[in-house]
Amino acid sequence: MAVPAKYAWALAALGCLSGCAEDELADLRRYVADVKARQKVNIEPLPEIKTVSPFVFTPEGLHDPFQPIEKPDEAETAARDNGIHPDLSRQKEQLESYELDSLRMVGTVRISGTMWALVRAADGTIHRVRTGNHMGRNFGKITRISEDGVELVEIVPDAQGGWLERSVTMTLTEAGGEKK
Repeated sequence: MAVPAKYAWALAALGCLSGCAEDELADLRRYVADVKARQKVNIEPLPEIKTVSPFVFTPEGLHDPFQPIEKPDEAETAARDNGIHPDLSRQKEQLESYELDSLRMVGTVRISGTMWALVRAADGTIHRVRTGNHMGRNFGKITRISEDGVELVEIVPDAQGGWLERSVTMTLTEAGGEKK
């Protein structure tokens, strides 16, 4: 049976494509055979899942978060108020923007009878401070400067909502300063 001329080109293209398809299938068959021939690897079993016991929340005896907290009575407040408070109205000094442990005493200098301490900040800047200056983030006030150290009194919050004074000494060492 004769094929009409208008379909002859389609048969020729189909023949070419079928040849290409055979080559592609041969590559695929070869790849599948290679994968099947590979040595099998043992996979570790999954770890055992641990059972977690559920937590049961019991709100009895706890403060209702939707109710305002009762303010302590005046007797409690008076007992807690020991008269120690930081002066929040005074202007902060430059060294109060640094944590005290990032400051190092690197020397002293006496000018017109006044002893000044030289303190290096974390950024490498050397600052000159004297008794009465403040430094550190806990309202630290310099109470004494000697050749080998700076003594401060910090005002820190306590657990009851009040304030406590804490003495700190920054000593001069060869390494550039150390606090005790």
